[in-house]
Amino acid sequence: MRLPFGRAALLLLMSVLPVAALDVRIATDRPDSDLAEALRATSLSAGLLQREEPATPQDVLAAAQADYARLVGLLYDRGYFGPVISIKLDGREVASIPAVAPPRAVGTVQITVREGQQFRFGDVQLTPLAPGTELPEDFARGAQASTSTLRDAAEAGVTGWRDVGHAKAALSGQTIIARHDAGALDADLRLDPGPRLRFGDLVIRGPERMREDRIRDIAGLPTGSVFDPEELELAATRLRRTGVFSVVVLSEAEQPRGDVLDINTQLTEAKPRRFGFGAELSTQQGLGLSAFWLHRNLFGGAERLRIEGEVEGIGGDSGGEDYNVQLTFGRPATFNEDTDFYAEAEISSEDEPNYSADRIRLEAGIRRYASLQREYTFGLGFEAADTVDAFGEQSYRILTAPMGAEFDYRNNELNATDGYYARVALTPFLNISGTASGVRLFADGRVYRSFGAEDRFTFALRGQLGAVSGPSLQDAPVDFLFYSGGGGTVRGQDYQSLGVELASGATVGGRSFIGLSGEIRAKTTDNLSIVGFYDLGYVGSEEFPDGSSGEWHSGAGLGIRYDTGIGPVRLDVGLPISGPSDQSGFEIYIGIGQAF
Repeated sequence: MRLPFGRAALLLLMSVLPVAALDVRIATDRPDSDLAEALRATSLSAGLLQREEPATPQDVLAAAQADYARLVGLLYDRGYFGPVISIKLDGREVASIPAVAPPRAVGTVQITVREGQQFRFGDVQLTPLAPGTELPEDFARGAQASTSTLRDAAEAGVTGWRDVGHAKAALSGQTIIARHDAGALDADLRLDPGPRLRFGDLVIRGPERMREDRIRDIAGLPTGSVFDPEELELAATRLRRTGVFSVVVLSEAEQPRGDVLDINTQLTEAKPRRFGFGAELSTQQGLGLSAFWLHRNLFGGAERLRIEGEVEGIGGDSGGEDYNVQLTFGRPATFNEDTDFYAEAEISSEDEPNYSADRIRLEAGIRRYASLQREYTFGLGFEAADTVDAFGEQSYRILTAPMGAEFDYRNNELNATDGYYARVALTPFLNISGTASGVRLFADGRVYRSFGAEDRFTFALRGQLGAVSGPSLQDAPVDFLFYSGGGGTVRGQDYQSLGVELASGATVGGRSFIGLSGEIRAKTTDNLSIVGFYDLGYVGSEEFPDGSSGEWHSGAGLGIRYDTGIGPVRLDVGLPISGPSDQSGFEIYIGIGQAF
């Protein structure tokens, strides 16, 4: 039948006009169960009610037609393998409505689900299996049947074979029978392990500026070794770690060459140059500004050059202004694929409340990535400084051998809610002139735990420890000593207000330090959190902090965090609780990222 042009145009226009008021009803055999909630959450028809713009009849019809498969899929996943589903638009079954002829208007979507009995697994098997393969516990006779369990079991079987070198292992067949009289689901899944393969060539495509030989060095793909998916992922991680590429994809060739499997790369280079800036503000320290310029691929081998500068204390009351300029060069995969070379040069001028220092530092060393979470460094350096403190003027020259270890098991670097972080830095130093030989230790540990509905609350705990051994308090390098107070140690206390008080009444840094901080963070909305914190600090003159010759102080307060998506903006207000007198009252701290 042919419609006159005018009538056809009218029908088309009406199909795209918005529905005035849509009512979506879902009826099940168990209306008060979590299944009813899951059905509503899965239904595209119900989802139309959450849209800001009104749905058209065409939208409603398309959503309802898609709901048949979506709801059946959910029911199968919950173990209901004999459901009956009816979806009607104003009393008309959706399955009988042509997609090209939607109704002119829709008032009610009625979804009726008769889920029937819930099935259990009967006879289930997955063969053959690689040695050591662990299948899901629910893939067993008597467990609740579920299509997701079948998928998980098949995936575990394939993964087991891939882990022992069978890169092309796949599900080759399946027989699934629902025995409705017994309420049981039988499943026979069959795997084809395929041949055991070795890594072949790394086939490189995409980069324009990066040299292929350096890509191979950095990736560290063990060509000739038995295929291992962990090695493949590790090679991709090494390439991403350079920062040279915005996209890194390593994929297996479709077909092996005999027992050799080539690996294809898809690499997209990021812009080689980058710059950025930052700012922090506190009531006493004033404004701090920082900026950097970075080149990610200086000579075509992922060499990284970073130049950064920082000015602190602008308009502050804690001494004068501090200046720092640092140049850092890094070259990945210098000694092997997981060992980088680095070199640093730094010039700084500090005007702190209790000392001033003009310093130059040179350092070169290696950085070893033991795993994705563990990193070690070792270097050799030279440092020279001219300083002034309560003991008078000092000029020193030292050789250093800095070494460090960092364990980062946080779930998010800028806004951690679970996991832990630990860093230890040990710096032996050899006196050339002006001081005495010794060693400086600094350790920083943090733990995060979330609890409550949807992990609404997060408890964060931080501990810091510092020690300088070897030179006396008077002879120790001034910038190696420790102070407490202000952001990073004890919020609410004046910046660097706690040190070692001399008989003259002047204050110098201590050879030992302890810092403890606790926070409870509570989400009030998706983006906003309220934080309560308590900080405690200790500084003493002894070589290792034992509480024998130092003082404690503390501070507490409240803060808010606004999550920008890339990290929270932080505002803290702290008050002094205990410690030396003559504090200036409350302190305000503004920055990006959590306090720790």
